[in-house]
Amino acid sequence: MKLFACAVCGHPLNFETARCESCGTPQGLDSEAMELVPAGVPGRGEFLCANAGNGGCNWLTEPGETFCPACRYNRMIPDLSIAANEVRWRRIEVAKRRLFYSLFRLGLRPETRLEAPDGLVFDFLADPPDPTRPVMTGHADGLITVNVAEADDVERERRREALGESYRTLLGHFRHEIAHYFWGVMTRDPQALQQFREAFGDERPDYGESLQSYYRDGPPDRWQDFFISAYASAHPWEDFAETWAHYFHMVDTLETAGSLRILADTGEGQEPLNFDAYVEPRFDRMVEAWMRLAYGLNLLNRSMGMPDLYPFQLSPPAVYKLSMVHMMIRRAAGRTSRPDSSLTPLKAMAAGLSTGMSPPAEASLEPATREIQAE
Repeated sequence: MKLFACAVCGHPLNFETARCESCGTPQGLDSEAMELVPAGVPGRGEFLCANAGNGGCNWLTEPGETFCPACRYNRMIPDLSIAANEVRWRRIEVAKRRLFYSLFRLGLRPETRLEAPDGLVFDFLADPPDPTRPVMTGHADGLITVNVAEADDVERERRREALGESYRTLLGHFRHEIAHYFWGVMTRDPQALQQFREAFGDERPDYGESLQSYYRDGPPDRWQDFFISAYASAHPWEDFAETWAHYFHMVDTLETAGSLRILADTGEGQEPLNFDAYVEPRFDRMVEAWMRLAYGLNLLNRSMGMPDLYPFQLSPPAVYKLSMVHMMIRRAAGRTSRPDSSLTPLKAMAAGLSTGMSPPAEASLEPATREIQAE
């Protein structure tokens, strides 16, 4: 995420800011420029989204529109007469807007359900009274459903522990589920589908049976050597979705670090990492920066007595899959017409083997296979 500042007084602003804390100027996000601008100004920032009230949306609408470019994808929201649902919906909308920030910065603008019968649409639903029919978070034919219970921190943590996950967030859900939507869009091209199968495997084995097998038997032995998470081993679709989500984690966090100049001083003999991760064509630069940044962030979290921020292992095959997601996104956005030479399998794997990071003296694990957990 980039840094924002008030156009009136220069005070720093957060992505979710609706009013400058210093001068009181109402703020709205211009989704074309990706800048916070004074709201209510004729010609620029004139109208806030209709969800500015209950939904807490601080985005501006386009001329003639009622909803902003992020909220127009909504189809159903929870019953707001239930007080808890309004709080949960606001949290969900915060995560969703961060998703769309990343999509738009990457040059991805999915079709809405009004623009295409299989366009993207969201349902945010609460569980019904019947406990045998819970709302399942997931994707089907362009529809992404999110159970609003995921916005309850206690409930989400309970589910994370029950499923043995090392990471579970609202934003992570959005980044994962949007991958399933874009898989269907991107693999309409036979060449892209073939490249997907070469990197992630054949998706044609029965998906439901694969998930049943995963939940019954667990992930395969040494799954860390081939997948970015245990769940990624369940089926090629989940491998792609998990990898895609991690790519979004990487890109957005790198942009934040770059905006704060955290990686500006990289040490003797190392290239300054002051690039824009959202438009950077060379994946090898991105993964090198990410390995160093994630390692440092984990150390910072431990200094605060917190769990690792990024508790995942990036094996060479996982790095290669990340590079394939990078290439597919750039192609879909029209930012490249041919493969980047840095994205060949050998170079992508080599990037994972030579990160230039040194763990603490007591940790002598090889960079290629060690977890980014500062062991």
